Amino acid sequence: MSVRIDLDPVERVTAAALGEPGARTFYLQARVGKQRVAVKCEKQQVTAIVQYLRRVLNDLPPPEERPLAGALELALPVSELFVLGPIGLGYDRANDRLVVQLEELVEADVADDDDDDDDDDDDLAGDEPVDPDASEPEPEPVERGHVRVYVSRSQAAAFCDRADEVVAAGRPTCQWCGNPIDPDGHPCPRMN
Repeated sequence: MSVRIDLDPVERVTAAALGEPGARTFYLQARVGKQRVAVKCEKQQVTAIVQYLRRVLNDLPPPEERPLAGALELALPVSELFVLGPIGLGYDRANDRLVVQLEELVEADVADDDDDDDDDDDDLAGDEPVDPDASEPEPEPVERGHVRVYVSRSQAAAFCDRADEVVAAGRPTCQWCGNPIDPDGHPCPRMN
């Protein structure tokens, strides 16, 4: 896709989920003026962003104010720009802004994950001898979409609170194994 968007400073940033618990789709959404950007993501990615932002916020002075609760609602309709892959997080000390860089998930990311699961013995099964000194060809650079969002401390704190609510609104977790409990029950692996 190769889209590059910088939202600096962002007016609104939120995390939300659409659908029923167990079948929810998570989104990160940001807005500046009339430009609205939504990125589809996983619940674990939302949780990881929150953990990082809270760690950074703990080292900074507390925010003076918080955005209104209505500013944290997902704006509909949602038109996703891309599916979230790698996440970059940082702090711009000069402007007192936390930086969240959202990068597009590309086929190379999925292929790399699939390659990790392959058995290395498959390479030795061929008829051709394996040259241990042969190097792998360099992979071609991957074009991925980027959205960089610059948020104030107060926006980051409000985002974290909102994201915690969204994540917690899903299925309850089993007290013994930590897996989600479906409405029709849960076959807990710890309860033989």
